[in-house]
Amino acid sequence: MTLPAPLNGSGTSSSSARLDDKMLVVRLGAMGDVIHGMSAMAALRRANPELRIGWLIEERWSELLCSRDSERYAPVSPLKPLVDWLHTSNFAGWRRALLSDETWREARVCLREVSAMHYDLALDLQGAMRSSLAARLSGAKSYLGSSDPREAPARMFYTTVISPQGTHVIEQALSLASAVAGRKLQYVPPPFPCDPIHESWADNCRADTGGRPVAILNPGAGWGAKQWPAESYGAVTRALHERGISVLINHGPGEEDLAEAVQRASANAAHLLKCSVAELIAITRRARLFIGGDTGPMHLAAALHVPVVALFGPTRPARNGPYATRSIVLRNPNSRDNPSHTTIPDEALAAIDPQSVIAAADELLGAAHG
Repeated sequence: MTLPAPLNGSGTSSSSARLDDKMLVVRLGAMGDVIHGMSAMAALRRANPELRIGWLIEERWSELLCSRDSERYAPVSPLKPLVDWLHTSNFAGWRRALLSDETWREARVCLREVSAMHYDLALDLQGAMRSSLAARLSGAKSYLGSSDPREAPARMFYTTVISPQGTHVIEQALSLASAVAGRKLQYVPPPFPCDPIHESWADNCRADTGGRPVAILNPGAGWGAKQWPAESYGAVTRALHERGISVLINHGPGEEDLAEAVQRASANAAHLLKCSVAELIAITRRARLFIGGDTGPMHLAAALHVPVVALFGPTRPARNGPYATRSIVLRNPNSRDNPSHTTIPDEALAAIDPQSVIAAADELLGAAHG
């Protein structure tokens, strides 16, 4: 494989991959980060349709790329539309049990599976020590990553570094894909699996709402400072219910108490939604509106072109906001950038008035109706 050269001033590289090459993408998680990387790979796939792509991902997020485990090595299809091969890992679990024989057995199986593919290039889209090491252990002929990775020591495992371009993380991932393509790539919406089983589930879920338009609210967040108060979500839910909108409160593992708090605050006007990643993709396709913070489900909604009301506090909308969809971003001017993953509530975020969120929802719903 021809090594991509570092980006020049135009944001492209001076060489590209041959069309018969095999490339491994390493982006283990989390949901939003994987979705951002999917956009870059969709653009690269369009530019080089014969390039064969494998992806190494945490098992819990694998349904973003493949709806059924049995399809991981099957030909590209609606069940697995973006990648040719999907490798799943459990790095999070392995890290918690480093001395376990089972951990080392699973890690060896994963490593053998990846190295058996004989990849030409491993592209680390995560920039962490574990992802860069995984890329290096893949046995690929070359290893490419950002010159400014999330964890600086990750650079030692790359044979080629690329200076990321752009403000938004999607643009930065796209600049790395552009280095592989040999020319500047444009944004392409990521294709998500479309499985009749999950689509039928979503149709039934939609029918349970009586056929009313659906809005998805996502009160949870990766860390506490990004979380808007449950009482505020409840007020928004009541307003949407009065407008004839059926509200689904999406929540993940460990967020049950939060979701129930929102439901109580809504005077039980909302339905709780706890589902798999594949089911979330299917029901989000049917949503008229999404409201939530800087979370994976918000980025999923944006990637599916669902209108988004985004509530931001310690993270920057310019870097992490909804991309390529109709959206209104609300951020209190008193919020300050703070990527420390603190659980301390962001008082400025909490101070965002529910009425401003309701007004933003009305604007987007009115635009959709028009």
